[in-house]
Amino acid sequence: MNRYGQLLQFDHVKVLLISSFPARMAYGMIALGTFFKAESATKSIAVAGLAIGLESFSSAMTAGVRGSLMDKWGFKWPLRLFVPCYACMILALNASHERTTILVFSFLLGLTSPPINLSIRPIWKSVVPAEYLRIAYALDTSVISAATVLGPVIVTTLALSSHPGSALAVCSVLLFIGGTALALTNVSKQWKPEKKGKTGSSLFRSPAIRLLMLEGCFIGFGMGAFDVGVPAFATIEGVPGRTAWILAVMGVANIFGGLLGGLVSKRTSPLKVFTRTYYIWFIVMLPLAFTYPGWSMALVGACLGLCGGAQQVFYLEVMEAVRPRGSAISSLGWLWTVEGTFMSFGAAVGGWVSNSISPRVCLSFSTITVGLGLIVLLIGRERLALANKIPTPEQDLNAMKENASPSH
Repeated sequence: MNRYGQLLQFDHVKVLLISSFPARMAYGMIALGTFFKAESATKSIAVAGLAIGLESFSSAMTAGVRGSLMDKWGFKWPLRLFVPCYACMILALNASHERTTILVFSFLLGLTSPPINLSIRPIWKSVVPAEYLRIAYALDTSVISAATVLGPVIVTTLALSSHPGSALAVCSVLLFIGGTALALTNVSKQWKPEKKGKTGSSLFRSPAIRLLMLEGCFIGFGMGAFDVGVPAFATIEGVPGRTAWILAVMGVANIFGGLLGGLVSKRTSPLKVFTRTYYIWFIVMLPLAFTYPGWSMALVGACLGLCGGAQQVFYLEVMEAVRPRGSAISSLGWLWTVEGTFMSFGAAVGGWVSNSISPRVCLSFSTITVGLGLIVLLIGRERLALANKIPTPEQDLNAMKENASPSH
């Protein structure tokens, strides 16, 4: 863990983490806050699932476009535009009480989603030495996980209190504070978009990116079903308050998973460790549909969080290794467009299935889709061959300098 102490000695690292944390915590609150808002106003779990689905769908559909704009123009002005719009839209949703209005504002909320995480990921390459890149990704993932631990606890507590409207109101304030602080930092102002080479290939013509998009279809659908299945199951069983601590346990485990992932030796290729973790992820997903909103679901959630935290670190490395040049932000943006779109489908279907059939069936979708994602990865792993190489620190540094050079 001493390497994390060394990483935090870089001033820009602390600035990035501290300035963005409130916004990231708001992201951890918004989906659950929307669920409780919609369910409370309409008394329908299906409508609540549809609201989350519409929000995720509209956000995902514009993520790739926003990423492409940021790759071309930088992200200072997008943050300054989207952050206040998003904060205001949260308040508009909070003031809504009719089914149609809630669904409309949920959709518009996703359209105005500020690209906070898309903005931060490419900055790491410019603020830390090459040998710290994996551990920087790990720390960033763990900070996001910490935000998702606090977020659900806060939003559930507020939503079930005597002032339920305070849940989304607090979310709006946190998003505005964090997004504005990030936009005003020197490191965000000074970041320059990566230039495309003359022979640079198109993002959509890349076999590796297409493979990751296909894998994201399955994972997105499964995670959307999971996001609705847990609160739906707890609500149906009359214990909605358990949603917060189940997700909190999962979030804490996710923090440790991310930190452990960062400590994996650089002598292990990203693809190899990503595949190995994928096997473990599928195994721990197997009992999910047989759990109950209590200790059993919390235990499985902890295992999922541990795997998911490490998996996110290696996923970022795999994507970074195979993406075309000049797509530092848009690569992740378009991958999120695909994954997030299917996540919205998963949430919408999951809400209906939980309400009409059983939340256990909804949760089983998550296990099945992870298994399908693993199959896709194994069949197409040759397309990810670039992520199976182990570059030397010198090669990493040269690549970083080449990507940052304005002459290319």
